[in-house]
Amino acid sequence: MNLTKLLIVFICGFVVWKLFMGDKRYKQNKTEEKAENLQATGEMVKDPVCGAYVPKNSDIRVRQGDVILNFCSYDCRETYLKRIQGPEEGGQA
Repeated sequence: MNLTKLLIVFICGFVVWKLFMGDKRYKQNKTEEKAENLQATGEMVKDPVCGAYVPKNSDIRVRQGDVILNFCSYDCRETYLKRIQGPEEGGQA
């Protein structure tokens, strides 16, 4: 009889574990879908340095002619600015 109880407890534990793992995967998939939908609706743009997607109305941007580039961080913006300045303005010979 003890073996039967142990088996039932094990099966119940397994079922509960599978439910929680399924819920975790469901939440992860929903988060990924939300990010993809934001990108597809045009509300997100790609950082030209690291490739991360950032909101189109991000505060970290650079205007280059008629184009506005958005960045995920100030480090990415500085990297981009150094890249376009070239060696003559960057202080290198």
